[in-house]
This record gives sequence, C-alpha cells and structure tokens, in this order.
Amino acid sequence: MSTDRLAGETPPEQEAAPGTADAQTPEDTAAPEEAAAAPGEDAKESDGAAATPAGTAGTPASGAAQEAAASGSAKAKAAALAAAVRAVESGERSAASFFTEAPRPARPAAPAAGPRANAPAPGGPAPQGGPAAHAPEVARQRAAHEPQGPGPAGPPAPTAPAPAPRPAVTAAPGLDGVRQILAAGGAPETLAEKTAEVLGERAAEALSEDPWQLLGVPGVRPEQADGFARALLGAACGPGDERRAQALVGWLLEQAAIAGHSALEAATLRAALAQRSVPDPDEALQTAIADGAVLVFQDAIEEPGRARPVTGDDEEEAEQPVRILLGLDRFAMAEESVADGLARLLNTFEPLTEPEQDAEPEQDASANAGEDGDGDGTADTEAKAETEAEAETEAGDEDAHAGDDAHRAGPDTTTAPTPVHPSPADWEAAAAAAPSPSAAELIRAAAHSGLVAHTGAEAARAEPAALIAAARSLGLRAFGATHTENGRRRLAADLTEIASAAPAAGSADPAAAAVTVSGLLSGQEGPGRDTDGALALDLLVVLDAPQLDLETAALLVESLTDGTRLVLSGDPGVLWSAGPGRLFADLLAARFCPQIASRTPDFGPIGELVSGIGIGELSQVEAPGKEVVIVPVRDAREAVHRTVQLVADSVPRALGVPADRTQVITVGHGGAAGTRALNAALKERLNPGPGRFGGFDPGDRVAYAPAPGRTVPGTVTGADAAGLRLDCDGSAVVVPREQVGAGAVRHGWALTAHQAAGTRWPAAVVVVPGDAAGGLTRAWVYTAFSRGERHLSVVQGVDQALPRAVAEVPVKERTTRLRTLLQQQSVQTAEDAPAAG
Repeated sequence: MSTDRLAGETPPEQEAAPGTADAQTPEDTAAPEEAAAAPGEDAKESDGAAATPAGTAGTPASGAAQEAAASGSAKAKAAALAAAVRAVESGERSAASFFTEAPRPARPAAPAAGPRANAPAPGGPAPQGGPAAHAPEVARQRAAHEPQGPGPAGPPAPTAPAPAPRPAVTAAPGLDGVRQILAAGGAPETLAEKTAEVLGERAAEALSEDPWQLLGVPGVRPEQADGFARALLGAACGPGDERRAQALVGWLLEQAAIAGHSALEAATLRAALAQRSVPDPDEALQTAIADGAVLVFQDAIEEPGRARPVTGDDEEEAEQPVRILLGLDRFAMAEESVADGLARLLNTFEPLTEPEQDAEPEQDASANAGEDGDGDGTADTEAKAETEAEAETEAGDEDAHAGDDAHRAGPDTTTAPTPVHPSPADWEAAAAAAPSPSAAELIRAAAHSGLVAHTGAEAARAEPAALIAAARSLGLRAFGATHTENGRRRLAADLTEIASAAPAAGSADPAAAAVTVSGLLSGQEGPGRDTDGALALDLLVVLDAPQLDLETAALLVESLTDGTRLVLSGDPGVLWSAGPGRLFADLLAARFCPQIASRTPDFGPIGELVSGIGIGELSQVEAPGKEVVIVPVRDAREAVHRTVQLVADSVPRALGVPADRTQVITVGHGGAAGTRALNAALKERLNPGPGRFGGFDPGDRVAYAPAPGRTVPGTVTGADAAGLRLDCDGSAVVVPREQVGAGAVRHGWALTAHQAAGTRWPAAVVVVPGDAAGGLTRAWVYTAFSRGERHLSVVQGVDQALPRAVAEVPVKERTTRLRTLLQQQSVQTAEDAPAAG
C-alpha cells in the first residue's frame, strides 16, 4: 500500500487506511458523514410515506399536527444519529455503544397503545448492562416484552429469542422504495442511486431484510451502517447479529483491496472483526467460508536460506510452514487467471531453432539429387523451384497486407493473415542493429521466449521501442501499450525517432504501434480483435507494468492467443498499481520467465538523484542549471505559499516553463497541504472564478478518473446539458453531470504520486509537509521525484524524515498470492517436462 493510500489517495469513490480495521471516507463522497449529519431534510419529504414503527398506535390527530410531529421526529433522530457517529469517529464512544444504549422511540409524538414494561422514559438513562458482548441478549429480552405491532390486541410476544424482525416499513417499488428505506433509517436520499446500483432491483427489499447491506455502497462505513440498522431494527439490533458480521467480513476485504491487498491473513481479519465488536470472529469467518462469500488459501511462507523445492519427490523433506489467507472470489479468480495465462504464453511458445536447422539439410539433399544427373531429380528440382517461387510471391503479398493491418488502428475486419515466423538469423540481425547493448539483449530474449520481464528507468524505455520497431521490420504485428496517454505519446516519439534513423520498407506510421492499455482492450486503439475475440497481434510490449492491477492484467492476458509474445516492462522502483495486487513485483520475485535488466542510466541531475533514491540513498547532486531545487518550509501554510510562488512565478521566470506545464505532487488529498488545499490556492492565483460548472470554470486544470486507478489530466473548456467538457491531451471528453457530482473530476494543478504515475511534465514541484513524515516510503519519493523532465523543486518540511524513509522504508507491503501461484506453475512445468520427454 502506497503513501497515497495512508493520506487518502484512492480511486475517486473511497479512501482507506491499511486494509484491515479502519477505513477512511473521503470528504468529497456523498455518503458517510453526510449520511449521518444531515438526514433531516432528506427524511422529511419521505417520512410521511413510512409506516408507523412497531410499538406505536395511530391515535387520530389533525393532519398538520401529525406532519409537524413527524418532521420534528425525523430531525431529532437524524441529529442524534449524527452526534453518535461523530462521537464514535472521534473516539469518545466505542462502536459497541450503538447497541448498549436503549433505542429512542421512532415517533414520540404519537402516543403508545399502553405503557411498556421495563422501557425507559424518552431521553432517560440507558439500562444498566454488562459489556458489549452481552448486548444482544439484553436487546432480545427487552424486545420480548414489547408489543410487536399497533392495535390494542395482538398475539403475545414470543418468550424465546427469535431472528431479528423485519422493519415495519412497507417499501414502495423501485428507486422510491430505496429512498423510503434510507429515510426511515436516517440516511440521505442521495445514496439511493448508488444503493440501487450496488444491490440491484430488489435494493429496498434487501435493505429491509438486512440493513447492513448498506456497507456494500461505496463510502459507507461500519459506524454509519450500524446507526442505519439500529434506526430500522430498534431493540433487535445487536453487535452479534450474523448479518452484521457477514457484512463486515466483506467490507474489510473490500477495504483491503482498496489498499492493494488481494487477500488478508486470517489472523489479521479476525483481529479486525474483534475490533469492530463482533463477539465471535472465528464463527463469523467460518460462516462466511461456508456460504462461499470468502475463499480460503494456503500460502507457503518463504524462510531465508531455505531453497524452495523444484519437485515434490523428496519424501524426507520437512513440511514447509504456510499461512492461511482469506480473499474475495473476484480477486482470487483474477490472480489465478493471470498466473494461468502467463504460464500458457510461456508454454505454448514455439522455439525458433528447429525449423532453421531442418532447412539446410533439405536444400543440400535437393542439390545433391540434381548433381547426380537423375532425370527425375531434375524434374523434382524444377517443380520444387516453381512451387517455392509461387509460395514466395504469395507470402510477399500476405506480408504486405499483414504489415498494413498491424499499423492500422481499429478493429480488424479482414481475414486472419498467415502467421509470420522470422528465423533466428533474422532475429540476430535485428539485435545486431539495435541502438544499445541492452536493447539487443531484449530483442534476443523476446526472440526465444513467449514471456519476458524487462526492468529499467526512464531512459530504458527506448529499449522496448527498439524491440517493437525490430519486430515490425520482421513482419510481426507488434504493439506497445502504456498506462497513460502521456506515456503513449512518449513511446510514439521513440518509435518515430527509430524509424527516422533507420527507415524500413513500408509507408505506415510507426507511431501507430503505440497505444494505451485501456484503448487496446476497448478496441478504440490498436489492431482490434480477430474472429476468435483475441487481440490480433504477434507481440505485445506493456510499458508501465507496475501500474497493472490484477483485474486489468487478467483481461489483458486472456485476450492474447497461444504463441503470442508478451514483454512486461517497467521501473521496479515506482509505486505499485492503484488497484489490488503487485503483478510486476510478484513476477520478478518468482523468477518465472527471462528477465532483462537495462544498463542504460538516466543522465542529468534529476536522473542522478532518482537513481540514488532507487538504491536507498538521498544525496545532494550538482545542478548548475537549477535542475533540482530544495525549498525548506516550517509548516503547511508556508508550504502552500511557496508552492504557489514556484508554479506561478519562479519556475516560469527562471526556466521558461509555463504554469500549465508544471505539475504539483503531494502526499494525499486531505490535510493542510494536500491536493484540495493546494488546488484551491493555485486556482485562486492562476484561474480565479466562481466555479460555475459544478465547482469548475473554463481554464481550470483537472484530473479526470474514468475508472478506478486511471487519471487523465485535462482542462475545462465549458459545460452544457450533456456534462462538463474537457480537453484531455487534444481529445475532447464530455463527463456526465452524475460523474462530476460523484467526484470523477478533481482540480488537477496538484496530484498525488499515484495519480501522477505514468506521466511526466517539463517541471514538477513535490510538496512534502511535516505531517506526512509517517507515511513516506522510498517508492513514493522515487515516483514523485521522477515526474519532472527538466526541473524538480522539493518543498519539504519533514527534515531528516525524508532521507530516513528513503533508506529504511522501501515500500508498503501488500498481501498477494500471485508469486506463490507462479512458483506452483514452475513446479508443475518441471514435473511435466520428463513425462513429455
């Protein structure tokens, strides 16, 4: 998990602390605090539609009086719930206090049918009870003595504990019913659309049966879900409710995924449940496993100095210790799909040496037959020559069409071209012509393996470009995919430079081979798909591989047909993906395929500084051209002031880099020097305005998140009924109003390091305020400092905490299974090799 996560950087919907117990909700999400803080207005309109709660009677009264009483009751309930939630969040109350206090009557204005036994007076003290673990029994005993419905006569209440009754709310169908249930529980109606999207058509009924399903809505936290359930269920609500425990299990694993984990250790999850006042965490986990909501895995624990067995034939081998992991099925399936897909590409690759070795003996045999003077041999030689000539003509035509198809972006509607199989001599000639030794080594590795891992910093990106150019010159359909549009443009520039230095046959644009991962998968960029639905290519190079999350990687690998070459290239020092997993790091650690480490260094003061950070050293560098500037500050307020001064005045005046080409990078969204505070100050200085379009004005720099983990920088050009209009690197984008309101667009003068990963700017200003010291890692510093091409300013107030983090805290670890799965694939392949032979 990155520093950004600790400080609030997540996909637009949510923020999370380490994915175990506590998860934080962003300020720009319309759910958590808003759900508890201001339900009065939302509940007021629909409160009249809600049925009278159990235990009250419908005594006749004037309509105006009833309406006023209902409105006052809803506001009182909302205020009490808001105060309770704030008390829990601030630490003044425990989460269990939601259940140890007696619930207030939902409608005190309506007189009860009769006095309730053992019921406290409204506003009176809560009943004296034991610890939180005993709260369910207390609630059941109190509920057993209360009337269960309106009216003077009714069946006696059951004396034995029974399942929690459904709330006395008859929900209307559709979205209106969801709003009605939310209002009855004190939640704002603004959650209705998200709730319906998550829970489906039966959302209202699902919430009636299980109020804790509200936890599945992005941004809702356990404290709010507990308050919602307590408002609906009353005395039947308790911390030991099985529905609550199951909802918490899923929520904790979802929060862990936001923090980057694809699974959690059972002990970690058990402790998190206990912290959330679940009386029996073990039983909760067993129930979740039995219901199939959670999957169980055994992961071998790597011990230093102990070699991992290649096969399982050694009977005397001591049993290897394992850890028990629990995870959600979709992340487990994604991880297994990636492992299986990478193994498939590696195992279905056809070696190139055998066909080349068989070709010369056949030619020699034909020549010898001709020299013998046999008439039949002469006829055979002539016939063979004629056949070869026809085959060469046909192959030449097919290669030309294949080259055109490879360079053409968009779906491939033509018939599948004949596969091209360059000989080892062709590959060796391409490697000999490579622009650097590291590029030649990469070309040779790709020639002889279906899967290759390539590591290197910014300057090393020219090596994958050389591989793509070489493969295309050999007639292969080769493409390079990047994480961002900025990365695609840089790759296109490298391909164009290589083509200009060594022009090849064909007139297609070499830059067409550069695409983004999202564009490739959607079909908007690249070669499209063949008749079987696979990507119509022979070699794919994925740059920025550390930014690949599990689900995107699974979709990408599944889209490659058997025999396709895949090269994963990236800088192992940068932050991992915004989504769950650490694919590139696990692939390197498993040593699953050939690995090529670039020997091309990054030059210049910034390159020297970043290279030192990569090995744990933060040292001073000579910067005669002011390439690197350190700006010390005392507090966050001064950090904001100096940052605005650098962007608006100093950098443009000293270096000629305009403000719109300078990017500010900070630790997180919140805080006195987070992205929100910095963007507000930068907007006031660079583009002041009232925020006419949902808080934005024409000319505002923004960061648009079309999907979790993806950030697209842009500029606001206007707005209309369709939504907010942006210019994103020359492409016109319209963001619907609903997405703008949900936080998909932020101001973008200042970004987090996760948002900036995969993109570079002429100048970067990195802000490290004093309160960020505890969350810094080497990976965060490496990523942030390497975003500037020509200039880097560091506004820092953490003093020695910065070099300490670089030296001592490499990265925030993530719990994943991919490394183990890849190692198991290696063992299986080793065991199958003798049988195949």
